[in-house]
Amino acid sequence: VQLQASGGGLVQPGGSLRLSCAASGRTFSTYVMGWFRRAPGKEREFVAGISRVGISTYYADSVKGRFTISRDNGKVYLQMNSLKPEDTAVYFCAASPLGGLAYREIDYEYWGQGTLVTVSS
Repeated sequence: VQLQASGGGLVQPGGSLRLSCAASGRTFSTYVMGWFRRAPGKEREFVAGISRVGISTYYADSVKGRFTISRDNGKVYLQMNSLKPEDTAVYFCAASPLGGLAYREIDYEYWGQGTLVTVSS
């Protein structure tokens, strides 16, 4: 699986962005998908995940209620609302072959190249 993330940019606090991740390959539906982020000077952290068929979603506490992950037709999305300066980071999409929830980097086998989100006035 090859992943290509896009949609990052500069947005003011309180604004919204929608990230997209396009997955190549015919086995997309067999992977749990996730979004991670790496803020400046920090380690990469889990943001959101979605099950193979999109029924189950789960989020880091820091984004719960503001971010929404979804998937459809070979793409996974991250809708980000009410953005805060602390959401500034490079965002990565990733694919996990595990059958259950996947929160850890080690659970994910394939990674996109990252897209930068900057929240600033």
